[in-house]
Amino acid sequence: MGSTLILLGICVVVLIYGITLYNNLVSLKHGVSKAWANIDVLLKQRHDELPKLVEVCKQYKQFEQETLQRVIAARSQVQSARESQDIEALGKAEGMMRTSLGGLFAVAEAYPELKTNQNFMQLQTRITGLENGIADRRELYNDSVNIYNVGLEQFPGVLIANMFAYAAKPLLEFSTAEKADVDMKSLFS
Repeated sequence: MGSTLILLGICVVVLIYGITLYNNLVSLKHGVSKAWANIDVLLKQRHDELPKLVEVCKQYKQFEQETLQRVIAARSQVQSARESQDIEALGKAEGMMRTSLGGLFAVAEAYPELKTNQNFMQLQTRITGLENGIADRRELYNDSVNIYNVGLEQFPGVLIANMFAYAAKPLLEFSTAEKADVDMKSLFS
């Protein structure tokens, strides 16, 4: 009788511990989803602002069309990756986007009328703010993913993760081209 109670007590403790581990993994998984949703909101806002920026630049007939085309192409790739939630493709597309925006803002320096255009200045400030927000949210997303992935690999969490088919999530990493400075000589040659 006494050993039965001890065995039953051990089973209850193990069950409670397993439930706690499972609930922790669920919480971590939803933390990753929430962090992604925060990035997605900013990506959508930037997506909506870019056509306005391109239109303001198009008002200046001599503005370099190739630069605008790069922004439009990058915007399309970011949108496609965002909609499919393909983190790897988004990282590459974001690299293109940041490079093309950097190029657009650098080329705009050669157009004094554009630089003083109120709409351009507001859009540049708004998009730059969104870029900074995306960078901050990317850091939070990667922290959430890292904590989640570590939770999946640690013992005994790995047992629960395997039992319920939890899979690791990818980090949102940008390409090395995105991290490089804009080549000012190539923009004005």
